[in-house]
Formats: sequence, structure tokens, C-alpha cells
Amino acid sequence: MVAIFADVLESTREPGTSRFSAVGVADMLGLQQDLATLAGVHRNTLRTHPESPRLQSALRELMRLVSAATAVQPDPQRAIFLIKNEPIPAFRHKTLLQLVQDGRTEDAIGYLESISAGFVG
Repeated sequence: MVAIFADVLESTREPGTSRFSAVGVADMLGLQQDLATLAGVHRNTLRTHPESPRLQSALRELMRLVSAATAVQPDPQRAIFLIKNEPIPAFRHKTLLQLVQDGRTEDAIGYLESISAGFVG
């Protein structure tokens, strides 16, 4: 499971740097149109200033969520489906991605950790 996430993590790294690739994360999550909005940056920032602290912070939060989701669902594609599409009753039927967009990454990760520990609901 750790090896699978390590591969996912490496696939999102900007070659030759220690930062995330906005394009790589957007491609992995299927968020080409929505990543700038989710990160709270102008859409051109993804291309012209990928080192932007605000953008990199948002990418780190998304990858934390992916890490937590792969602990629950080891198949990366299923984990991403869970993040983007599964409505969670405890959060007014928002998805995990919507929670992150609302600045509630810790709540989303806490929810995934509770599922991983065996709590369902």
C-alpha cells in the first residue's frame, strides 16, 4: 500500500525539483478546470508560477487527502473516485474534495482515518 502511494506521489513531482507539479496533480485527480479555483489562485498561476506558495500548499493538502484515501482504498483510481464523488452524510452530503475546497482538509482526513480504523458512518 505504501509503495502504491509512493508511486502516485512521485508521479506528481515536478521533474528536477522538490515541489508538486500542478499539471501532474490536476491530471491525476481529473481537475484540469477546477484546480486553480480549488487552490484559490488565478488559472495562469498553474502554468506561469507553479512554485507559488499558495498553490504548493493546496497541492500538499490534496496529496495528504490522497494519502489518507489510499489507506482506505488501496486502488488509486478508486481512492480518487471516493475523494471526488462519494457524498458523506456526516458532512451534509459533501464530498471529500468539497471539504478540502472549504478549508476542511483535517475533517476529511479525520473521516478517512476513522473509516480506516473500522468506524463506518
